[in-house]
Amino acid sequence: MMDTRDPQTKGAGRIVISVDAMGGDRGPAAVVAGIAASADKNPDIGFILHGDEQVLAPLIARRRGLSERCELRHAPRVVQMHEKPSHVMRHGEGTSMWSAIEAVRNKEATVAVSCGNTGALMALSMVRLRRLPGVNRPAIACLWPSRNPHGFNVMLDVGADIRADAEDLLQYALMGAAYARNGLALVRPRVGLLNVGTEEHKGRPELRVAGEMIAAAAEAGGYEYVGYVEGVDIPGARCDVIVTDGYTGNIALKTGEGTARLISSLLREAFQKTPMSRFAALLALPSLKRLQKRIDPRRVNGGVFLGLNGTVVKSHGSADATGVSAAVKLAFKLAQSGFQDRLAARVASAVQSGQDAALSEQRNGGAA
Repeated sequence: MMDTRDPQTKGAGRIVISVDAMGGDRGPAAVVAGIAASADKNPDIGFILHGDEQVLAPLIARRRGLSERCELRHAPRVVQMHEKPSHVMRHGEGTSMWSAIEAVRNKEATVAVSCGNTGALMALSMVRLRRLPGVNRPAIACLWPSRNPHGFNVMLDVGADIRADAEDLLQYALMGAAYARNGLALVRPRVGLLNVGTEEHKGRPELRVAGEMIAAAAEAGGYEYVGYVEGVDIPGARCDVIVTDGYTGNIALKTGEGTARLISSLLREAFQKTPMSRFAALLALPSLKRLQKRIDPRRVNGGVFLGLNGTVVKSHGSADATGVSAAVKLAFKLAQSGFQDRLAARVASAVQSGQDAALSEQRNGGAA
């Protein structure tokens, strides 16, 4: 079995990812296939796999060399997709999801990955890992294909919490900028606040307050604030980080996924319409494959839970081996960059700056 005592020690040679192997619509076979693909591509990844040992052991054994990269931990129960988060919080111990998060809590792994119930995963993560000091509401951040040179934008929140006041949106901006720096290697990310228009008078009052707060914190947060952005800017090149509440972000995310599938389906239908169109499809096949790869949601699979004392990556529930491998790749990249420690330091610095500013304003007001 693999030594997991220090998840970031090069002596072990590997960064350890804790994987809930039983979550998701496609079952453990897809999860094992996904981690096997990641293991083949990257010798520096190791895994703690959580789930039913009788189911997982044969799947691992069929993948050459995978057993040497995995530690298998038996968890007899599974969090079902229909289960309420409140129920899982009270009765989740013994499930593969609970066990996967516990490995991160105990510092045995650097990141947890799960395809399971999103609400339950967030609830358990908040209970077991706790929030970073100064964070009111954690957020889920996703990578969105864009026209930017680096190929993606970061958007958050995309479903952790449907509510978000001005202070929450400021925290999302700070966390999203930290994610962009470590996930996309951007020195000074551009942050935009999603609104119904770019004019200053547009939007709800709390958005205008949030815009002022995000602009004021830009220097301390190490980002550039570009102001309001619209839906058309989500896949555009105007900014690198799009900040919004979880209600709006989740609808945008699901709309984007549906649109990508629609375009793929319509192209297939168009190229199969006539013998001439089928011939044209053969000529265009290399370009079509590049387009398919570019907009394939599986290849950018993985929403990151931000604002917790530990990193958790939520893979899409319907992810196949390609999607699971993409989520593991993202988890590894964040672990390798020391993302969690940097995010905690950035949030702590911002909280301290806010407290200093409030204290200064209080003193000035008292002197007046």
